[in-house]
Amino acid sequence: MSNSVFSAEKLLFTPAATSDDAIPLIFAFPNTYTVGITSLGYQVVWSMLAQRNDVAVSRLFTDVSEALPAQLELMGFSLSWELDYVNVLDLLEQQKIPLRANQRENEHPLVFGGGPVLTANPEPFAAFFDVILLGDGETLLHDFLDAYQQVRELDRRSQLKSLAQIPGLYIPELYAVTYESDDGPIASIAPIDNDIPAIVKKQTYRGNVLSASTVVTEKAAWENIFMVEVVRSCPEMCRFCLASYLTLPFRAASIEASLIPAIERGLQATRRLGLLGASITQHPEFETLLDYINRPEYDDVRLSMSSVRTNTVNEKLAKTLVEHGSKSVTIAIESGSQKVRDIVNKKLDTAEIEVAAQQAKAGGLKALKLYGMAGVPGETEADLIQTADLLKALKRKVPGLRFTLGCSTFVPKSHTPFQWYGVTRQAEKRLKFLQKHLRSDGIDFRPESYSWSVIQALISRGDRRLADLLELTRGYGDTLGSYRRAFKALKGKLPPLDFYVHEQWPISQTLPWEHLAGPLPKETLATHLLEAQQYMSIE
Repeated sequence: MSNSVFSAEKLLFTPAATSDDAIPLIFAFPNTYTVGITSLGYQVVWSMLAQRNDVAVSRLFTDVSEALPAQLELMGFSLSWELDYVNVLDLLEQQKIPLRANQRENEHPLVFGGGPVLTANPEPFAAFFDVILLGDGETLLHDFLDAYQQVRELDRRSQLKSLAQIPGLYIPELYAVTYESDDGPIASIAPIDNDIPAIVKKQTYRGNVLSASTVVTEKAAWENIFMVEVVRSCPEMCRFCLASYLTLPFRAASIEASLIPAIERGLQATRRLGLLGASITQHPEFETLLDYINRPEYDDVRLSMSSVRTNTVNEKLAKTLVEHGSKSVTIAIESGSQKVRDIVNKKLDTAEIEVAAQQAKAGGLKALKLYGMAGVPGETEADLIQTADLLKALKRKVPGLRFTLGCSTFVPKSHTPFQWYGVTRQAEKRLKFLQKHLRSDGIDFRPESYSWSVIQALISRGDRRLADLLELTRGYGDTLGSYRRAFKALKGKLPPLDFYVHEQWPISQTLPWEHLAGPLPKETLATHLLEAQQYMSIE
């Protein structure tokens, strides 16, 4: 099977001929090939590795692999979904590598990881990785490999101490965490030696050439799609949003140097194009990009876009989508309540949402998908009623357009102003409340699983003590009940589930990622939190 999967690939880069002493490296995605090859981050890092003549890279997925090296030096993982950690552990076992970094000897490979989950908060997984790459891979990956080449012949400990000097390379075992008590908050996080940096800074790529697919295949989850990154980060800075805060500053790909050459290259291999980014329509030259895609030679190209900013939905955008095979567009409104939108810093009013729906219909789209959130700090039942009322009003005012509301529970994320808040215990009730008020009116309501939100919150605010818990739940299954069972088994050895998931933490409390610097300092995030709290008291 593996041969047929890899032979279906159309490569958009030329792999290097590897030198005799190239580093044997496995680059793994902890899920199936179909999922992994659809990850733009995984594709780009793999192609960067494959274009180095001093690296012999083999890919590994949970279901297929390329021929793997007998003598392995480096094993890397791209982690883009929290619960894939189970597969990380399975793949390490499959390669006969001890799960814990502190159990590995000189003959074992160094295990490194990167990707959004590990950059946001690597601490729950810290015990399993020797090296974690924090931030954008464009320069960091090369910095890591170049530094590794210099210490390749040294013993493991010397290698790690040397790699710790490279900005953005985080070596968890060189940092000691102490706790106020076994089941209490963190007391301190400090390097174990004076020559280890006290703070590890996430690396930010500031160029104007952003990522694009390096491989196109019919075996991908999005069949034969060529993906191109239009923008990175988001200028809106909604106060709960990891995609904005963690990846600042907002960067737009150059139309001339990045987007048009990438699209021309990709469309020679496929006629399906995906534009990616947290807020693609805020690219300063987005109109120029649309004009380019609307050229006659691209009439047969199918186009899909990630979520777009509500007040940028106009008839031209809708028509372009329709002409290129899309039936709907997705906007994030967060709530029908102006108060809640102000709390989260969503710069949007109700009239703009109505205009977006009218423009979508005028341009020929059949459906409008809206993203919302329940359980935002400061939200009341009255705010939820306003969300339901808004959807009903849209249905009345724009007949013939289908409306879907996808709704998640607020989950606190590191490096955002809402990192100190917990998940409200009312969240599940609030999702059911919305369901009751919307389904009867023919609005397609799609709530995200509340249990999944709890697990996500646990991992997003977790510390190193979760390693034992993650290993235990692996044997129990990935339901919320399994996590509760594991907490019971480890009672007294770590804080309870509520501490990580539901409690509001004081600003003075040491955060699990205190030693890992994001784009904005903690003081700035605290100021943004105070601004949000001023809206919470407004009725």
